[in-house]
Amino acid sequence: MLTYNPQNSYVIYIKTSGNDAQKAIAAAKRSWKQYNSDVPFTYSFLDESFDKLYKADERTGGLFNVFSAIAIVISCLGLFGLATYSAQVKTREIGIRKVLGASVTGIIRLLATEFILLIIIAIFIAVPVAWYTMDKWLQDYAYKITITAWVFIFAGAGATFIALATISVQSVKAALANPVKSLRSE
Repeated sequence: MLTYNPQNSYVIYIKTSGNDAQKAIAAAKRSWKQYNSDVPFTYSFLDESFDKLYKADERTGGLFNVFSAIAIVISCLGLFGLATYSAQVKTREIGIRKVLGASVTGIIRLLATEFILLIIIAIFIAVPVAWYTMDKWLQDYAYKITITAWVFIFAGAGATFIALATISVQSVKAALANPVKSLRSE
């Protein structure tokens, strides 16, 4: 296909099968010499160009996965430190509740409730931002998917599960501690 485009006058598009590629390249070279002999003839295959384009997306996706994992680990460490501090501040309250007959699940619920509330608020803030960003990013592709609510539900459930697993370690430790030790120091 020869097109007239003064801004891009160095391109010829040729559709061929894999078997006739060498014949098509030779014919393109002859046509190139005939119409544009002062510019050297070079060629590339469109599938290789698309492959390079998607390789860049795959590398970006891999980097995104690595940095996401690092961010999750760092946030879990911060959440663990915050849960440790919260359990330490509430040591006396936990001791009194245990002496009065509170169950281990009740104490874990006491420590985890405020964190769950913060996680829900964070999810409600993050979902519209993530949807808008993903929608704009997907506009650049010819073939794209629609973003469904299940993506955000699974992501929110995953974040909540990771946070609960991080908090539960410290909460169970505080709930199983001997209340006499915490009340004696007070």
